[in-house]
Amino acid sequence: MSTTTLNSRTVSPPALPLQKETTAGNYFVANYPPFAFWKREQVPDFLAALERPPLVARRSSLVPPLGLYTHIPFCRKRCHFCYFKVYTDKDSSEVRGYLDALLKELTVYAGKPVIGGRKPKFVYFGGGTPSYLSPDQLKFLTDGMKRLLPWDKVEEVTFEAEPGTLTDHKLQAIRDLGVTRLSLGIEHFDDHILEINGRAHRSKEIARAYAYAREIGFPQINIDLIAGMVEETEDKWKETVAKAVELRPDSVTIYQMEVPFNTGIYQQMKAEGKLVAPVADWETKRRWVNFAFGEFEKLGYTITSATTVVRDPAKVKFVYRDGLFSGADILSIGVASFGHLSGVHYQNHHDFQPYVDAVNAGQLPVYRAYVVPDDERYLREFILQLKLGSVSAAAFAKKFGRDPREQFAAPLSTLKDWGFLANGGDRIGVTRDGLLQIDRLLHQFFKPEHETGRYA
Repeated sequence: MSTTTLNSRTVSPPALPLQKETTAGNYFVANYPPFAFWKREQVPDFLAALERPPLVARRSSLVPPLGLYTHIPFCRKRCHFCYFKVYTDKDSSEVRGYLDALLKELTVYAGKPVIGGRKPKFVYFGGGTPSYLSPDQLKFLTDGMKRLLPWDKVEEVTFEAEPGTLTDHKLQAIRDLGVTRLSLGIEHFDDHILEINGRAHRSKEIARAYAYAREIGFPQINIDLIAGMVEETEDKWKETVAKAVELRPDSVTIYQMEVPFNTGIYQQMKAEGKLVAPVADWETKRRWVNFAFGEFEKLGYTITSATTVVRDPAKVKFVYRDGLFSGADILSIGVASFGHLSGVHYQNHHDFQPYVDAVNAGQLPVYRAYVVPDDERYLREFILQLKLGSVSAAAFAKKFGRDPREQFAAPLSTLKDWGFLANGGDRIGVTRDGLLQIDRLLHQFFKPEHETGRYA
């Protein structure tokens, strides 16, 4: 292991923290800084940014691309591992009121100088369960969105779906909306695993929905899997991977089970006085994901991130993810949704009625915000793009004016000492072992004052 000299003392890099059991808390790095540091006091700064033209990149004078995220918080059933803001108790009038609120919110943003006449490059419907909505409700919502921010420049429209909500009629309606990537939340193919983890669908619904989605020609079908769910076993995981391989999807997203504090699993742990979650440990989950990656690689699939394999990288893109990771403006609407406009993070009210009430009162329903300084913008983009497996040092130096090998010399040295960096010239690459645990490695780059917000 290499060492460094500091004030005439030889200092060894810190040891890699031990990690085995899955305990409660957010593990995956979704943004920077963590949400705990987004404050209500900075909402006025966000509102002020809306009244200015879009912030251009200093070194290129380019206006960032614009993306649009819409949160649909309704579900048939709340999964035991779910930590998103979802509702299973809303009637048809409340759903319609929510859709009206989404369009009212988007109307306000569409007229702000920060949008500046830009049209979305990508659109994403997340949840919750977007496919919970009826075809008529979906058409009402998307027709209204297109009137406000036309989709004629859109390169990608992603739509998350739960297999049990997908009739042939609804699938055709979703395709007719212009959806280019259907993302099926399969998670597992074993009915017992699905049931014990609180999923609403079953394996027969997966088969039917996938077959018809293929038949009507979605350009890209992605399937989600989760490694390490409650009562998962080695054999059941291998069977699920084999069934996923049989489908030959365009892309597969494989997550390692985490147990945030606002999940049903954690509430059960708390009631029983347990500190360790009843799911696979981290070493096992990484091994299972690695196994799945290997099975798809045998068929020629390519690993394109810590969670993703794709069938044909030349055709299959993740425009939303790449935009999020590279500093695009993301206009986000809906309860608890979070976005980024002109260098400011923001998140909406995280409860249903306060969100709807604020919109109906003519107010933007923003709950908290964070003005991102230039050095943190550099840090944010760098660590998020490391989740893709490698970054170009030259590209970052061109965009930010300093080579990341200098900017992040200390944490990169630590990762190298731990054996997680791959040599690649201009590319700062992460080894396969490092990629499988990239989220915990990224904390080496965090500012010390932001470590306390890890589990927000």
